[in-house]
Amino acid sequence: MSVPLTALSTEERNAWLGLTHTPRLGNVQIRALLTALGSPQAIYAAPSALLRQYLAEPVVQAIAAGIDEARIQPALDWLAQAGNQLLTLADSDYPPRLLQISDPPPVLYLKGRRELLTRPMLAVVGSRNASAQGIRDAHAFAHSLSDAGLTIASGLALGIDTAAHEGALAGSASTVAVMGTGLDIVYPARNRQLALRIADYGVIVSEFAPGTPSVASNFPRRNRIISGLSQGCLVIEAALHSGSLITARQALEQGREIFALPGSIHSPFSRGCHALIKQGAKLVESAQDVLDELNWAVHVDIEKTPVQEDTDDPIWIHLGHAPMTLDSLIECTGLTASTLSAMLLDRELAGQVATLPGGLYQRTR
Repeated sequence: MSVPLTALSTEERNAWLGLTHTPRLGNVQIRALLTALGSPQAIYAAPSALLRQYLAEPVVQAIAAGIDEARIQPALDWLAQAGNQLLTLADSDYPPRLLQISDPPPVLYLKGRRELLTRPMLAVVGSRNASAQGIRDAHAFAHSLSDAGLTIASGLALGIDTAAHEGALAGSASTVAVMGTGLDIVYPARNRQLALRIADYGVIVSEFAPGTPSVASNFPRRNRIISGLSQGCLVIEAALHSGSLITARQALEQGREIFALPGSIHSPFSRGCHALIKQGAKLVESAQDVLDELNWAVHVDIEKTPVQEDTDDPIWIHLGHAPMTLDSLIECTGLTASTLSAMLLDRELAGQVATLPGGLYQRTR
């Protein structure tokens, strides 16, 4: 199990927890107080007149009243369990990239390989309702980038996030899952087993205290940590108004590189990526493109042996990566609906064709 490089005393730990559980006391204010006074314990010992230079009166009174033991007890109970850890701004292994953002979390709750948080990282995010091809791309990119030495950060959501975590776990540099809930609550619940695997072989992390449920406003805050930990952010499938684009915008504001995987002009899941590319994101077609843009020293052979396809096959002649309807394929190939449907089913079972919403078909290789 990873251990902190800086051990906190019980009093120091409780002071950190007390500050972060104080109502209406935000990250920026906490950092300003720490800069001025040096430590959470010094903040609690400071005269109210000094605190009023930084804080509104209700917050000053809350700090003057001392640490609210009842508020921090759930966090203490969680930290008492084996493997659960607390990382603070005072720890020497606090992620250096996260210190560069405007409001780094004063504390992070984590479980797993703590040292991964200081290693070179790339964020991989995208649609929850991803296509079969998007899932394969996310897994393949994450696997190759992990093998090249980049730890993959994502948000444990369904779709692209899940595939990215799975691919990174299959690689050598593993993965970091940044959660928008307390670490005692896995959201979505369907990813509980994945979260347990990441806690064993990677690390799960959250700025939200144990017991914090799934609240919509917490996920954009979670996203700034995903991008803040990373050197860059790769978006694979995203609608025009999606959380993935929020992550990309936050990454851009943090000075990170933005990468986007292009897709079909007919797919709504490609429009967000295409919008990013129009705005200056790097268009990438392979993991090596990402490595080259980052000037990454560790390069790996990421090319796979191509699937051999029959070039005389009417499906491969007419069906490309842009989605097509069955009627269009019938018109192009001259085959009957029953014959073509049977051929498409065979290729779908072989993983060569994907069925999309709206009765569309798309080549996946």
